[in-house]
Amino acid sequence: MLIINNLQVRYGNQLALSIKAPLTFDDGDRIGIIGSNGAGKTTLVKSILGLINYQGNITTDLKPEEIAVHMQHNHYVNTMAVKHIMETILNTRIKRNRALQELISFFDFEECLNKKYSALSGGQKQRFTIILVLIQDAPLVFFDEVTSGLDFETRQKLMSKMAAWYRNKNTTLCVVSHYYEELEQLVNKILILEEGQVVDFGNKEELFRKYCGNTVITIDNNQRNIDLTKNLIKIKAPDHLIALSCQSSSIEKEVTELLIREDINYKRSNNDIEIMSINAKARFFERKTGGIAHAEKTA
Repeated sequence: MLIINNLQVRYGNQLALSIKAPLTFDDGDRIGIIGSNGAGKTTLVKSILGLINYQGNITTDLKPEEIAVHMQHNHYVNTMAVKHIMETILNTRIKRNRALQELISFFDFEECLNKKYSALSGGQKQRFTIILVLIQDAPLVFFDEVTSGLDFETRQKLMSKMAAWYRNKNTTLCVVSHYYEELEQLVNKILILEEGQVVDFGNKEELFRKYCGNTVITIDNNQRNIDLTKNLIKIKAPDHLIALSCQSSSIEKEVTELLIREDINYKRSNNDIEIMSINAKARFFERKTGGIAHAEKTA
């Protein structure tokens, strides 16, 4: 569907994005694009859409009208009802468009149609723009920080709706987000960017095993737990957690039995995108500085 190769984007003298090895987005892929602020996520999306100048090759058999996008910031007129904005943008009438009616109902948006855009909540504004994107039924769709600024519950509900809508469709999705938990239910591949470079790209489960092991057990980071797990294999984690890498089911059994015996609360995961990305980026920076990345026994 889409191949990116030898892509470079510069803002003045600054190299904002450099993708050397080919990246291929296939039909039906659900790709989560993650990275720190300034990593090049939005720059990549804008390059694919042809919104900025770049050097290199972006090859696709899609026409521009077959690509839909939800950008992070959207602005609409505040002086008319939302339904009139929707009908004007889409050049259709809601009462005559069955597909649009189904989308409005699916996203529980009926009560918002007569409101002005400025009167909508953050979640309602996002649902409005999502409806405008989904009605295009494009084979390739980009969502750039679609839940930015929303509370946890609203984010989860919105992503659950999107996952349900696309469940049996062959649409290729590219979702830029810094909320890792919402990507876990929507994507099957992860593209990690850092400092304008590709850290890694591939199947979500394969990347997890590559950087974390078979499973990861996380517990609170406190002195008692540090002492208790001093001889266990640890990998990098958010500061408030200790992450224990389990390379096999037998190791996982030993770790969990220890934690249960010591009455320690823990969480098991085989797809934690945040911990996977932390360790992937750690290896990336160690390669750049000539270091060697590995899981360590912390004494």
